[in-house]
Amino acid sequence: MGVDGRLRAVVTLAQAMAAAHTPRDAVRAAAHGARTAIDGSFAAISAWERERGRLRVLVNEGARRPGEEEFPEDESYPVHDFPEITEFLHERWAGGGGPHAWVESAGSGRPGRRGEALRRRRRGSCVVAPLVLSGRAWGELYVARDEGLPGFDGDDAEFAAVLAAVVAAGLAQNERLEEARRLAFTDPLTGLANRRAVDMRLDEALEQHRAAGAVVSLVVCDLNGLKRVNDTLGHATGDRLLERFGSVLSLCGAMLPGALVARLGGDEFCVVSVGPSADEVVRVAELVCERAGELELGEGVACGVASTGDDIGPLKSSRRLFRLADAAQYKAKAARSAKPVVAGRDTAVVRLADAARPATPAERRRFRGRG
Repeated sequence: MGVDGRLRAVVTLAQAMAAAHTPRDAVRAAAHGARTAIDGSFAAISAWERERGRLRVLVNEGARRPGEEEFPEDESYPVHDFPEITEFLHERWAGGGGPHAWVESAGSGRPGRRGEALRRRRRGSCVVAPLVLSGRAWGELYVARDEGLPGFDGDDAEFAAVLAAVVAAGLAQNERLEEARRLAFTDPLTGLANRRAVDMRLDEALEQHRAAGAVVSLVVCDLNGLKRVNDTLGHATGDRLLERFGSVLSLCGAMLPGALVARLGGDEFCVVSVGPSADEVVRVAELVCERAGELELGEGVACGVASTGDDIGPLKSSRRLFRLADAAQYKAKAARSAKPVVAGRDTAVVRLADAARPATPAERRRFRGRG
């Protein structure tokens, strides 16, 4: 590949990483783009986990051998097994003078496990380039060629270092975008999802319900006694109550596979479940009420449940599911119920939610027992 071809390959790599929507997409695009650019048979991206002293493989791309998964759950290698790694993982790279890539071959007599790994996997040579983000060693780019193909040389090593710099820039950008996305859909106090994330999840869930009949359930919780805690013990203590209940809700919500646990705002929280039956969701809601009642602060929680697994009628949008769960929660609040109220099992709740005229704030307060 000539200079122009390599330049085009670098541009293609940068564009593919810029188009990635998730960290997984980004590392896959990085490995594929680098492998293609340098005419390799196989590529891997690994991250250095300092606290464990190991390189963890994030993606294996190209001609994989038995046992090599595209996205391995736990493929990792101790740093001390690769003496050359310590050279570029050392903090001296933070001082400037960028790291260099190097070439290994299956027939070389160099110490370390690179040659052994190449021979075991029937690969003839590899080029390894460190990935450095914000002046710190982050991991490595590894590209190999199969046995029988021309080996990598010094020019390939220099080009691999350029590719690694492009990959590192793309990973850094993706991390910043991922953090921005996380902040946009996360409640800053509790770390749970926020209302924006709930609305998106419910819209997707109802599409699944219409297409495949998936059971969609919504649990809405109102934390009792938060105002009293704020007024008597201060808002810092009230924030601790919110955080503690958020942890309770998160632990209980984890019993429903794939559930989204969120803080809607103020003292209101919710759980969105897709798949588990209405009975399973109600059991989890009962556990939430029980655990909330055991908290040192506050006065328990009022829970309302609405599920397509119950007789709640057709759902044209997520707004109706919210109205049903809200109405059930209002009734639980008014009755000071220690258990959740379930919309589809209480016809009065369904009638309230489907009333032609929305309840006024005063009516809602009276229904909640606050008027």
